Amino acid sequence: MDPLAGRPFARMNGLGNEIVTLDLRGTDIVVTPQQARAIHAADRLAYDQLMVIHDPVTAGTLAFVRIFNNDGTESGACGNGTRCVAWIMTRGGAPDRFLVETKAGVLECAREGDWTFTVDMGAPRLGWRDIPLSREEADTTAIHLRREAGAAPALEGPAVVNMGNPHAVFFVADIEAYNLGALGPGLETDPVFPQKANISLAQVLAPDHIRLKVWERGVGLTQACGSAACATLVAAVRRGLSQRRARITLPGGDLFIDWRESDGHVMMTGPVELEFEGVFDEAIFA
Repeated sequence: MDPLAGRPFARMNGLGNEIVTLDLRGTDIVVTPQQARAIHAADRLAYDQLMVIHDPVTAGTLAFVRIFNNDGTESGACGNGTRCVAWIMTRGGAPDRFLVETKAGVLECAREGDWTFTVDMGAPRLGWRDIPLSREEADTTAIHLRREAGAAPALEGPAVVNMGNPHAVFFVADIEAYNLGALGPGLETDPVFPQKANISLAQVLAPDHIRLKVWERGVGLTQACGSAACATLVAAVRRGLSQRRARITLPGGDLFIDWRESDGHVMMTGPVELEFEGVFDEAIFA
């Protein structure tokens, strides 16, 4: 029998960003990419990210979280998924403010309401090696990258930011003028991104309001992406297009992002929703 058979899970979402949470604390079970893909393929379980909660590794944290994209690859950060993990843990007795760890580092989670959480996503990394890029770029607010977009103006000069994973943000006059579903695969895998990249189209509506659409690496088009919202605000501030605190409107709803001047950390606040809970059937992994 597969070790995940019979294990409980929760199907959740953060602004429509589909999340499956799997709590493996107290076990030595390690999820494989094959198991992650099998869960995604199961009836009603298709997800954007699988958040696997393990016993803590670092003192002072309550858990270590592995994050799988639906193609079985791993991600360093998922803001919407981390809020879902925070809900699972506070329901299980965690305090209203606590630390979890991912491959990207230690994150502080804070409960703001029954279904609303703030996650400290840490400080952005902005150097070309830290994104990472495959070549030196002196100005990461607008790197040398251009892609024709049919009838719409060409996409060029994206800002790049690492928020636990690499992001490229194109600022455009109208995000509806572009077919991101068609453009995303080629941009995600452009040779300039050796680890691929999340691709965002951002439209600044006001100094405190930005519309955003996201193509997530290893996932595709998504209703919401928390780390992309954080990366977009950072990029907009660096270009002089936004205040340090703004509402980011995604297809799934609004996130509130604050790039703090005090320590340079990016704070993300938004809701989560529990869709249903269950246990994994052995047939999923056959």
